[in-house]
Amino acid sequence: MKTFSSVFLLIASSSFLAGCGDSSKKTAQAVNAVSNVVDAPLNYVGAVVQAQKYSENVIDVSYINQDIQMFNASEGHYPKDLQEMVPNYLAKIPVVPFGYQLVYDTNTWTVKTVRQAASPATNAP
Repeated sequence: MKTFSSVFLLIASSSFLAGCGDSSKKTAQAVNAVSNVVDAPLNYVGAVVQAQKYSENVIDVSYINQDIQMFNASEGHYPKDLQEMVPNYLAKIPVVPFGYQLVYDTNTWTVKTVRQAASPATNAP
C-alpha cells in the first residue's frame, strides 16, 4: 500500500509541475488572435479587390487569345502585332491596370498581362 501511495504521489506531483509552464506564450497568442479578428475585415476586402483585378485581367486575355485564333482561321496567318487585329477582330486594344502591360508572344501566339518592373528613380540635377 505504501508503494501505491508513493507512485500516486509521484504521478500527481509530476503532472502538477508539468502544468506550471510559461503562460506568457498563451497571452501573446491571445493578443495575436484578437488582432487578427480586428484586421480580418480589412484583409478580406483587400484580398477581394486584388482577386477582382486579377480575374478581370484573365478574362481580357482569354478573349484576346480567342480572337487571335479566329484571326488565324480567317486570314491564314497570325497577326504580327495586336494592332493588326483592330477593328475587325478587336474593337480596341484593352487598357490594362496601372503597373501592368500586355505582352504578345509571337512564338506561342498568345497574349498575357505581366507586371511591369519598377523603373529606377532618376535624379535630376
